[in-house]
Amino acid sequence: MALPSFSAGDFRQAILSLLPRGAVWSRDSDGLLSRLAAAWAPTYARSSARAVGLLTDSFPATTVELLPEWEGALGLPDPCAGTDATVEQRRAQVVATLVDTGGSSVAYYTNLAASLGYTVDIVEYAPARAGWLAANGPVYAEAWAYAWTMVVRESSADAVSVAVLRCEMQRRAPAHTAVLFYPAA
Repeated sequence: MALPSFSAGDFRQAILSLLPRGAVWSRDSDGLLSRLAAAWAPTYARSSARAVGLLTDSFPATTVELLPEWEGALGLPDPCAGTDATVEQRRAQVVATLVDTGGSSVAYYTNLAASLGYTVDIVEYAPARAGWLAANGPVYAEAWAYAWTMVVRESSADAVSVAVLRCEMQRRAPAHTAVLFYPAA
């Protein structure tokens, strides 16, 4: 659905069409009423544009002017974004916070990274067990049961913004686990 858009000319015409009919209510383009309608119309056009902007700003994924209100309601910006986050990064954090349901599964962390704008793969490890080793496979110690690696696909990452992903994931990772990142930020 397209958002409504009305020009000053549309409002001028609407104002003139709402006036009573008669000799006193002249609609001549040089007449007083036409000039008054032309003077008032830009104010109505600005108000209309601001109302349409409010519709856009009411959704966290498209907000601009209401971004500080969204952040304030959600306790953002958090330290992960730093002080020079872009509007897009700030919006992504708002959306990620709103849709964050918590969890500790691979799907949860993959979806959380996606809501922040990253495409990732997660590698889980398990310690070696008798009869479980694959030929030429790695042998992990017991501590590797509590480690996992988040592989950030290069098409979705740059060196600076991966630091935000790292911070967000380390904040949400279970306390007993170690999160490794590739490529390292």
